[in-house]
Amino acid sequence: MTEEPSLRPGTTIGRILAEFGPAHLQAVCGPLDLTRRVESILIQDPEDELEARENALVLGIGLRTGAAMQTIIDGLAAHGSTGLVVRGPFEATPAVRTQAEKAAIEVFSLSPGASWGNLAAMLRTLMTPRNVDGSRGETFGGIIAGDLFAVANSVAALLKASVTIEDRHSRLLAFSSVREGADASRVQTILGRQVPAQYTRYLEEAGVFQAIYRASGSVTVAPLPEEAGAPPEEGGRVAIAVRAGDEILGTIWVASERLSVEQEQILLESSRLAAMHLVWQRTDADVERRRSAEIVASVLRGASGSEEAARRLGLRDESSVVLALKLSVPGSGHLTYADIATERRKLADAFATHLSFAHPRAASGLVEDVTYGIVPVAAADSGSIAVRLAEDFLDRVHSPLQALIGIGRVASGLGDLPRSRSQADRALKVLESSTLDRRVARFDDVYAEALLLELPADATELPSGPIARLAAYDREHQSSLVDTLRAWLDAFGDIAQAAAATFVHGNTFRYRLRRVTEVGGIDLDDPRERFSAMLQMQIIALAGGQAPSEHVHNLTGNQGKSN
Repeated sequence: MTEEPSLRPGTTIGRILAEFGPAHLQAVCGPLDLTRRVESILIQDPEDELEARENALVLGIGLRTGAAMQTIIDGLAAHGSTGLVVRGPFEATPAVRTQAEKAAIEVFSLSPGASWGNLAAMLRTLMTPRNVDGSRGETFGGIIAGDLFAVANSVAALLKASVTIEDRHSRLLAFSSVREGADASRVQTILGRQVPAQYTRYLEEAGVFQAIYRASGSVTVAPLPEEAGAPPEEGGRVAIAVRAGDEILGTIWVASERLSVEQEQILLESSRLAAMHLVWQRTDADVERRRSAEIVASVLRGASGSEEAARRLGLRDESSVVLALKLSVPGSGHLTYADIATERRKLADAFATHLSFAHPRAASGLVEDVTYGIVPVAAADSGSIAVRLAEDFLDRVHSPLQALIGIGRVASGLGDLPRSRSQADRALKVLESSTLDRRVARFDDVYAEALLLELPADATELPSGPIARLAAYDREHQSSLVDTLRAWLDAFGDIAQAAAATFVHGNTFRYRLRRVTEVGGIDLDDPRERFSAMLQMQIIALAGGQAPSEHVHNLTGNQGKSN
């Protein structure tokens, strides 16, 4: 079970139900005290040990049976928790109803079309902001800083119409209290926390977003046509951009066909108010990221106070594994430093979400340019779970830069996490430096390569002995003896396989191999000389991030086209 990171002391059951409405969150059973506080959001998997706390609203992901619910309700009551949310449709048994009433635990069901991640995110937004010392935060326009739901409700009350606030990518940030009779696009947007893709696509193609961003005031948007996937009863909208200087932060959408001049002025002033709240919320999120990163770094360094830091992250003294995620940044390209930093932060946030859904006690943080993840695993696990997690994440994310993930060995407890982190870093370094055709590597799988990378710098600069002689000959005669030796070693001496790999006839390859022994002065029957050649070419390849022959040829200026 993990707590959603929050700087907000809470909200009430009444406000949650008012904001979401019965179409999205329904009260199933319990005393239903609308004044009860919700001060934290917890995620509970039926397979995990219950870790409830006072005034917590627990999201019962995967909770299905009445018996399991009764057990959890008892545990929540013992800790003074507020309520439990389960996936709808859900009809409580008489036993569950009796248990909830007796324990004073509110039970709610989440609509089938809504996601748990979206619910947790919007509940977190509803929490009233506070300062680090626990005092109430500053206000903008009489509204606690960052409370976008209050902004939406304020605008809706002034304009007497439903309101949504969205970001630049049409993701829902907040909405006014749900009213009966809301049209289809509003319902779908709230359920998915995102404007439906077909609507967004139509608005983009019709130039609606461009008109909103260019306008100094509000823009009237006609009802979506049926070809955009909208039902016939869909209503029109009035929209306005939310700006901070020249930067577009998002938009406010009002469910109205037309506004009066006075209402347009109210909407314009409201957009300026929303901008202050959005800027504060973004700054608040950055502070929370930095704080989380500092705590993760402290745990992974094993520094003084690391045990307290681990406790704040919700980590236990149990078997865990460290994953290290890094973007592979090319030496040149069209991306600026700001672009790369933004992409790094975006992937770090996505990685944190991915790990939190994989395990309720997972923790992560961006430390300099590497995002570290700490995931509890079984003591007997060899790292296979972490590999699956990493590969699944990389398959899901889309980035203009390649992401790589190194994985350390399983740590036996908190005190062993720094070593797992070091191993994850070393595996990541191999992925960055070598030509291995993979994006994920366990330290155990690249142990030899990691050792080679840690050899003294002078051991990786230039080839010597037979390899140096072959490279010099290739440079002078435009031959490919280094390639020939590499192919033969890779094929374990199989002439046919090595010849096929180099695209030459077997007899031609045999001739070249004889030239390798003559020019290089290498005895291919001597296992020590074979090992020395293989080791040297691998060191050179790791140092240069190229195939062995390519790097050797580049060091000597050879193009390697013919014998």
